[in-house]
Amino acid sequence: MPEPLAMLPPRDTLGRPLHDLRISVTDRCNFRCVYCMPRAVFGPDHAFLPTADLLTFDEIARLVRTFARMGVEKVRLAGGEPLVRRELPVLVAALAAIPGIRDLTLTTNGVLLPAQAEALKAAGLQRVTISLDADDDETFMRLNDARVPVERVLAGMEAAEAAGLGPIKLNMVVKRGWNEHAILPMARRFRGTGRILRFIEYMDVGHSNGWRLDDVVTADEILRLISSEFAVEPMEPTAQGEVAERYRYLDGAGEIGIIASVSRPFCGSCNRARLSADGQLYTCLFATTGHDLRGLLRRGASDEELESDLRRAWNGRDDRYSEIRSAETVDLPKVEMSYIGG
Repeated sequence: MPEPLAMLPPRDTLGRPLHDLRISVTDRCNFRCVYCMPRAVFGPDHAFLPTADLLTFDEIARLVRTFARMGVEKVRLAGGEPLVRRELPVLVAALAAIPGIRDLTLTTNGVLLPAQAEALKAAGLQRVTISLDADDDETFMRLNDARVPVERVLAGMEAAEAAGLGPIKLNMVVKRGWNEHAILPMARRFRGTGRILRFIEYMDVGHSNGWRLDDVVTADEILRLISSEFAVEPMEPTAQGEVAERYRYLDGAGEIGIIASVSRPFCGSCNRARLSADGQLYTCLFATTGHDLRGLLRRGASDEELESDLRRAWNGRDDRYSEIRSAETVDLPKVEMSYIGG
C-alpha cells in the first residue's frame, strides 16, 4: 500500500527534497568581516536581537525533531558566530539525540574553540567548518576587522582536531582586491594537512556588504590559479545537493573545493532550509522574507500543526535566485548573512 503523502519527505515546486537544515543560533559575532557584517553597518549602535526574541534551545530542538520527521538528516549550527551563544553544548546534546539526524556540524570563525571544542565533542558534535580568508595577518585582519590574527584561528583548528572534531573544512571567501593574492599561499599551507580548503565566490547575501559582480573572483579564475602550481582533477560529489565542486591533488596531497554560487549556480539541486535565530524559516540564502515559526511555537501549535505548516512552506518553494540573478534582484533588501546563518 503506498505511503500517505503526508508521511513522505516533501518536495518543492521544482521537485527538490528537503534534506539539510542550517540553524543560526545568534545574530551576534565577534568579527566584523567586510563581506558579512561590515562595521559601518554593524557598529556599536547596531541593535541585535534581544534575548527574548531568540529561539530557546527547547524550541530549536522541537523544530529539528519536526524537520527530521520530514526527511532532514543533516543539521549545521551557525550564526553570527555560534560559539558566542551561551551553553551551546546543551543544544548540541539535545540535537544529537534526535532520531534521524545523522550529521551534526558547526560553522565558526574558530577563535572560541580552544575553550569549547572538548565540550562540543562530548555533547555529540561531529565536525566543524572554520572560516579563514587569508593566512597572513595583514590581509586577514583587514578582512575580519576585529584585529584577530591568523594564529588564533589556527589554535582553534588544533583544539578541534585534538577533540576529534575532524576532518576540518576551511572556508575562504575570495573578494577581488582584498585577498585573491592569498589563494595560492592558502593552498600551499593546507595541502597535505588533512584540512580541506574550500574557496567561496563572494556572494550578494544581504543588503549591506556593497556587493558588485566585478568583486567576484570566479571559480574558473580560482581553478586556473591553483592549476598553475598544482595538478588537480575533478572528484565526484559525496552527497546529493553538495554545494562544493571537489578537486583532488594528483600527487595525493588531499583535496580542495570551490563553491561557485555566482558563476555556476547550483539552485537545481538545493535541498537546504535555513532557520534564523528568532525562528524565521528561509528557503533560500538570498531570501527577502521568511516564514514565522516562532509565532507558531509560542501560540501553542501542536506537533501536527507545526509539521503541516512546514510542509506547506517547503512544498510551495520555488527559489532559484542564483539562476536568475540580475541588476534588479541584486538590489532587493535580502536577509543578512549574519541573521540567516550563511
